[in-house]
Amino acid sequence: MDKPSVFSHTRFLGDKRTQQVYDLEEVTNEEDMSIILDELLSAETFLCFSPDTLAEARNRGYRLRVV
Repeated sequence: MDKPSVFSHTRFLGDKRTQQVYDLEEVTNEEDMSIILDELLSAETFLCFSPDTLAEARNRGYRLRVV
């Protein structure tokens, strides 16, 4: 899947509304992920993590959602 240019250097992307994190490099359903990314971008409810790791996302209360 091609990442939007805004997330070109990001692997983990969080949704502030649901406290879920998406791994942009391990996408299994590209169509569903595209819909989710469009929704996150339009609602401006996304969050990137630093360092860009799943451990940091979990540290902030986010849980991995596989798409």
